[in-house]
Formats: sequence, structure tokens, C-alpha cells
Amino acid sequence: MLKKLFKPFRLSRQRKEPKPMQPTILDAHEHRINCAHFSRNSANVAVRLQQAGFEAYLVGGCVRDSLLGVTPKDFDVATSATPEQVRYEFRNSRIIGRRFKLVHVHFGRELIEVATFRSNHSQDDEENNSDISSHDASGRILRDNVYGNMEDDAQRRDFTMNALYFDVSNEKIHDYSTGFADIKRRLIRLIGDPEQRYLEDPVRMLRAIRFAAKLDFDIEDDTAEPIRRLAHLLRDIPSARLYEEVLKLFLSGYAVRTYELLREYNLFDELFPGTAKALAKQPEYVDRLLRNAFKNTDHRISIDRPVTPAFLFAALLWPALTTRAVSLQNDGMHALPAMQEAAHQVLLEQVQRIAVPKRFSLPTREIWDMQERLPRRAGKRADTLLANPRFRAGYDFLLLREESGEQTQGLGDWWTDYQDASDSQRREMISNLSTKSGAPRKRRRSKPRSKIPAPAVQSDE
Repeated sequence: MLKKLFKPFRLSRQRKEPKPMQPTILDAHEHRINCAHFSRNSANVAVRLQQAGFEAYLVGGCVRDSLLGVTPKDFDVATSATPEQVRYEFRNSRIIGRRFKLVHVHFGRELIEVATFRSNHSQDDEENNSDISSHDASGRILRDNVYGNMEDDAQRRDFTMNALYFDVSNEKIHDYSTGFADIKRRLIRLIGDPEQRYLEDPVRMLRAIRFAAKLDFDIEDDTAEPIRRLAHLLRDIPSARLYEEVLKLFLSGYAVRTYELLREYNLFDELFPGTAKALAKQPEYVDRLLRNAFKNTDHRISIDRPVTPAFLFAALLWPALTTRAVSLQNDGMHALPAMQEAAHQVLLEQVQRIAVPKRFSLPTREIWDMQERLPRRAGKRADTLLANPRFRAGYDFLLLREESGEQTQGLGDWWTDYQDASDSQRREMISNLSTKSGAPRKRRRSKPRSKIPAPAVQSDE
């Protein structure tokens, strides 16, 4: 009887509590940043939470970027206050998310994201309340609303460089890992066991690539090693979430380097399987097309010109589209319906991996459609095309194809001249078009297959 009474006591004594981690605290003269490096609103959010009796720190990318001498664009606050307590303190806020509850505090157009300190999950958390914490069979985190202290939160963050906490009250930085040193070494290092952290959230592999490209950092060896082996885990990520990640990857101004790293670590194949197959068949042409598209995107971002995901996806999926169209033609389908059916199939397959919204998938198809229409210039067709809202995107895409090695018999130069020509010059240009190069194919011709813009893809063979 006594043994039964004291058994739980003995078990609790045998269970060792983890030893608390002591952070490295860096004074202002050591890290050389201050509150002036951050937006006034973000600092005020942290101050108000501290005045209300909570812990609150600026954390993550804004601290990292300030240490690198880069002006932060986004500001995150980590706090001991629960989302509901934060919401109570700020009327201009709202709680978002279910998988990860956050609070967005709005100051006009500026948004400050406030997150409660997270903690590690235990089996009891999942058994008692799956709305708080849950994993799937592979270990991927499905829900993460287990709260803890700042030390717990630091261990839950992904990379050491993102686990630095800036205290606005005394301008000190709390570093629970090797974040400050890794920033100096320009290293991306995961906190904890890399394989386990990727299993918890495979998107961390994409984040490692994105930061490496954006910051020109190296990925630490242990952090890099599992990526190729675990790349297939991206197939289990919701397609809507991957869409958001792809935009971050390619529309941050470092698309060329991102593309190189994605291919190096076998991640590109998981994101764009159809394009990866085309890349294997026509490596020189497809690689050149994608690189030129990414260079164009990076340049536009660098000069503050608008970029659209529609053009990006049109370029990324064009090799898969043309390959599929040629295959359909070889099966006996005529050129135009082959292109249309190929576009439908390629997009349908792609959205299984990356959910491209209709507001971008439809313009993507229109850009592709313009490639078939641009050679058809006789009569009033040229002026009709010029007035089309998608003409400019279609024309730019035509130039991209030509720059990448596709042969279009000078079509890009013709449209460049036509846009700058006077009315009389345009009429002369139309009259000078031969039936072979400018007029639409007659329906009686039995083999219109050369009309597909794709054959130039085969020029590398």
C-alpha cells in the first residue's frame, strides 16, 4: 500500500526538469542599434504592453535587418500577453489565425504583428485540447497555440538570426542561441535538430532558401544536409500556403539566386514538377528562359516598377505548356486547340501544388493566348491586338521568348516598330506583310502545327 502511495512521488523526483537557458544580453554599445532603427508604432506597442505589466520585445526580422544595416520593413512584437489580452489593450487590433493565433495592430497603413510567447508541445497538450496543439503523423505542426515564456519562445523559433529580442526600455538584446554571432558570420542556422524542425514545418526549407538568397548568407552545413532528403515533404503543405511562399521567394528582388538555390537543393522540382520535366528535356533553353524572366523581375523590383504574379507564372509554366502542346499535336490535335487544352491541363496540375488564384491564372492564360495571336496581324488584327488590355504583357512575354532563343522570324521587332509608327506607316507595314508571315492560316490547310509558338524550344536539340 505504501509503495503505491509513494510511487508517483518517486517518478516525479526522477523526472529531470530541463535546465533553464541563460541568454546572452548585449548592451547597446555591443550591438550598436537603438529604438530609432525601428518604427515609432512598433516601439510604442512594446512600451504599452510593458506598461500594462507584460513582457514585450521587438523580435525577428526587424532586429536582424537592423543589425545588418538594412532598414526594416516589417515589425514583430513577442509578448507574454495572450492574444485576447493584447486585443484588450489595443482597440485598433484584431486576432487572426487558428493554426497560429496572432494579433494585428493597425496604425493607418502600418501593421504591427504581435505574437504570444510560444512553448514546446507535449503529448498532454494534444490529448487534452487539439485546438491548442496538434501534429500530424509525420510530425508536422498543425496547430501551435501552446504559450510559454521568452526562453521557450526562443527555442520554438526557426533560425538563430530570428531569435533575437530587443528590449525598447533599455535597448538591450537578449540572445538565447548564437543569433548575434551567426549574423556576423553570415550563417543561416536552425535552432534544434534540423531534421525534426523540417518535419514540424517543411516550409522552413523554403525559408532557409529565401533568407540565403535575400541576405547573401550561407546555409550552415547541418541545416542544409537534410533538405534534399526531405524536399518531398512540401507535397503535404496546403497549396494556398505554398502560393504565398512562392510569391515571397520570387517577388522579393532576388529571384535569380532563389532559383539557383531551389534547384541546388531539389526544391524546384517539388514546386513546379511540370517545368522540372521540361527542364530535364531542354535544359539550356528552359534554364535561359527562367533566368531571363527572373532577371526581368528583379530589375523591375529594383527600380520600383510593378510586377505581377501572372507574368511570373506565365514564364514558370511556359516550358511545361509548350511541351504538352507539342505532345497533343503529335496525337493529332490541331495547333490552337492543342495550346488551349495544354494551358488547361498545365494549370490544373500546377494548382494541385501551388494554388494560383483566378485573378492571376486567368491573366496568365491570356498572356499565353497572346503568343498565338501576335503573329496574326493582317487587316485590322494588329490594331485590335494593340488595343487589347493584355497586349503589353503579351508583347513583353514575346520579347522574353526571343531573348531566350526562340525563333519568331522578327516578330518582336515588328511589334516594336509598329507601336512607334504613325498611322500611314502602320498601314504600309500591314500591306507589306506576306500571307505566309502575317495572314491567318486557312482552314483548308491540313497541317497547321507550325503555328504553335513552341517549336523553337527544340532549337537546342
